[in-house]
Amino acid sequence: MNKKFIGLSVFTLATAFAYAQESDTLKVTNLKEVVVSDTKFAQSKEKSGKIIEVITAQDLEAKKGQNLANVLSQVAGVEINGNQSFNGKNLGYYIRGGRNRQVAIYIDGVPVSDASGINIEYDLRLIPVEQIEKIEVMKGASSTLYGTGAATGVINITLKKSAKKEISGNAYINMGTQNTSNTSKTSAQDFNQGLSVNGTINKVSYMTTLNSTETKGMSEAAGEDFEEDTFSRVNVLQKIGFKANDKLSFEFFGNYDRIKNTFDNSFDGIIANADDLNNNSFSEQFRIGFLPKYKYNKGEFAINAGASTIDRVLNISNSWSGTIDNYNYSGRSASIDAFNKYNFSKQVYLVLGAQYQYFDMTQKDAYTDVTREGAKFNLLDPYANFVYNSNFGFNLNAGLRLNFHSEYDTYYVLNINPSYTFKNLPLKILGSISGGYITPSLYQLYGPYGNLDLTPEENATAEFGFESQLLDKKLTINAVGFYREEENTFGFYYNSATFESYYINVDGTYNAKGVEASVRYTLSERFNIGGNYTFTQVEEQLNRLIPKHKGNVDLNYKFKRGTFGINYQYVDHRSDAYYDSNIWATQAVNLAAYQLVNSNISYELLPNRLHVFGTVTNILNDDFQELIGYNTRGRNFKLGLNFLF
Repeated sequence: MNKKFIGLSVFTLATAFAYAQESDTLKVTNLKEVVVSDTKFAQSKEKSGKIIEVITAQDLEAKKGQNLANVLSQVAGVEINGNQSFNGKNLGYYIRGGRNRQVAIYIDGVPVSDASGINIEYDLRLIPVEQIEKIEVMKGASSTLYGTGAATGVINITLKKSAKKEISGNAYINMGTQNTSNTSKTSAQDFNQGLSVNGTINKVSYMTTLNSTETKGMSEAAGEDFEEDTFSRVNVLQKIGFKANDKLSFEFFGNYDRIKNTFDNSFDGIIANADDLNNNSFSEQFRIGFLPKYKYNKGEFAINAGASTIDRVLNISNSWSGTIDNYNYSGRSASIDAFNKYNFSKQVYLVLGAQYQYFDMTQKDAYTDVTREGAKFNLLDPYANFVYNSNFGFNLNAGLRLNFHSEYDTYYVLNINPSYTFKNLPLKILGSISGGYITPSLYQLYGPYGNLDLTPEENATAEFGFESQLLDKKLTINAVGFYREEENTFGFYYNSATFESYYINVDGTYNAKGVEASVRYTLSERFNIGGNYTFTQVEEQLNRLIPKHKGNVDLNYKFKRGTFGINYQYVDHRSDAYYDSNIWATQAVNLAAYQLVNSNISYELLPNRLHVFGTVTNILNDDFQELIGYNTRGRNFKLGLNFLF
């Protein structure tokens, strides 16, 4: 099917272009954009004192064929390392010079994490982008509202909601090539498919979705004599909602995610060992949640409650013994966040809340046996957030959070975020000083290198910026400069004389600073162009894999029955390191800068019924590395169908 696949892709693109000149009769109603990240309750974005990056359903539609990591990596100030690698490659999240553990991820208001992981980080590979309705990315320390982990940013994901009619749904399938810059296979080796059925019957809404991905065609590791790796993902989501009346509503959800993949043996800078198909991993997650909301005359009360279990298994071939080493991890977590918004007036309201979280884990392998009876902790965090929106342009958001932890002393963080919108100028200025903290993980406390004397890692961010809308709001420009400090950073102590090793809080203060800027020009309802630029400067101790300069430019055109988009991304050189066992030392390397050009086109074959799309990624076939020793994708093609009913 190789030549047929490429021929069909070209035919689809050509057909869509042929219709690009048709007149556009679609009328679009512009609504004020609403965000929830900086208060936990919906408010107009123009009243927010933060520059919150919002990725809408329309934005995701224009990026068809890209996964969640690809989409997030195009946001100003965000670098998702591994987004251009094989699907099985684990991801690194870098926001404002931070790392995975400093980024909090929420899905429908419920925190998601892996309690068994070293950093309790959540694996974004578990989420198919097809389930997502909207993403808000709020950068800076945000622990007053979001607790542990919200030190450099919060990624707030909203899943799709049920349609208002009794039954609705869609089915999709897409397939694409899977090439590095040195291969040119034309057969489809990346398959994605899914089905969603949803609707509303009287007071009850429902949604059932099934998504799956199967990928092969390239090796995760770069080098010779490596066989192709495989990646498989299955996702099932069930949501049930009940709207008792205009004031009271409930939502329940259940979610199952599974990933299986093969991967390559470890290497010493330059790959020395051939791939062993016995290397594989399995990850399985179950999530449930309960989200009641109640509105009353003076405010609104909500509970975001959820629980999850994650089981991970790694089977790694041991080149020394010739055997397979098995590593088994299991983590459980639960969160109940109850919060109330009380309106003192149209301009003033107060959010009071309390969040309880519980974590436990197990780890079992040939060398370690950690049980959940001995590896668990809980947190109880009361918090308050005060919001003042004046009628003369001044807004203030200020908050306080106390963190009561079962293993260390009470900790607190503050936030103050004023902003001012000029009445006679199309300009809003904003600033903030905010705190964040990261709780030591179960592994860092109770694992084989655990240390019960660990205290939270502390972060503080100061930022100042502006947002302006010009040319009758067709041109939007924003920019923010930030300075971030972290103390009590988690590190690893090793004594070569006694072979003693354990986690520690590193003395000293490290900082990161930078600028994030975005611009968007909407010429008409059909055409817009925009881009962003990020400058990040971090101290040497924090510098690994963080580009100093990064930029994105995209152009989007909407014609009568379809859309066309093209985007360009530049990523500056980065530092990396690997352990060279030949000299028993860590070697520093410099990864070269790279650039990507991607294009996407979609067309409605049957209006509101059948859509087709085609994408070409890395059009220039740039040869680069995201991480030393690992492959990245070259030029690839993808073609897809989406049927709505």
